[in-house]
Order: sequence, then structure tokens, then C-alpha cells
Amino acid sequence: MNRFLLFVLLLGVLACGQGTETDAPSTESPVPASAAPAYGQLSPAAFADKMEEEGVVLLDVRTPEEIAVGKIDGAVEMDYNDPDFAKQLATLEKGPTYLVYCASGGRSNKACTMMAEAGFEHVYNLEGGFTAWEQQ
Repeated sequence: MNRFLLFVLLLGVLACGQGTETDAPSTESPVPASAAPAYGQLSPAAFADKMEEEGVVLLDVRTPEEIAVGKIDGAVEMDYNDPDFAKQLATLEKGPTYLVYCASGGRSNKACTMMAEAGFEHVYNLEGGFTAWEQQ
């Protein structure tokens, strides 16, 4: 009986020492968090300043009807609502700085996200879009 109690006591002591390292919750995530694609947001004034830099490409992602009302001179037109928009983006060189705008900033934000995910490194969205641009 003494041997049995000694065995149970020894087993209990050994069991208490096990797992002390794994009891604390892990702070490491088994899957790394994916980084959100990065692109800049520019006020109309900052957008205008950025336009003065060499090698900048203006990208207007509004519809032809919206563009007919007015646009920023020199902008490349690429309708975000066109079913081939992603294919059209793929034809662009990734090196230049792109200044992207739409009517209010929604579609251009989405276009900037697509561009960043595709590997474009220098992409900026016009906050408030063409509407804000006209009001400056």
C-alpha cells in the first residue's frame, strides 16, 4: 500500500510540472496577418502639388458621361465600371506615380486598392474626387 501511495504521489508531482510552458496563451499567430495594400490619400491641394512632379500619370476612372462634364487636363481615361477595367489596369507600367480620381473618391479608392494589390507602388487617391477638385 505504501508503494502504491508513493507511486500516486510521484505521479501527481510529475504531472504538476508538465505543461507549464504551454499554459500561457500564445501571442504568436500561426498565420501571419496579411498587410493591407498601401496607397496614399491626397487632399486636392496636395494632389495638385504632386501633379507637378515629373513622370506622374493622372488616371480618371469615371464614366465617359462624367468625363464629358469636365476632367483634369492630361488625365488618362479608364472607366472603373467597364467589365475590362482590371485588364486595362494590367496594361499600365508599374513604375510611374499614379494620381487616381473619380467623382467623389469611392471608385478611385477601389481602383487604388486594385493597383496596390497588383504591385503598383506609387499610387495616390484624390480625397473627395473631382467634386472636391472643382471646389478648391
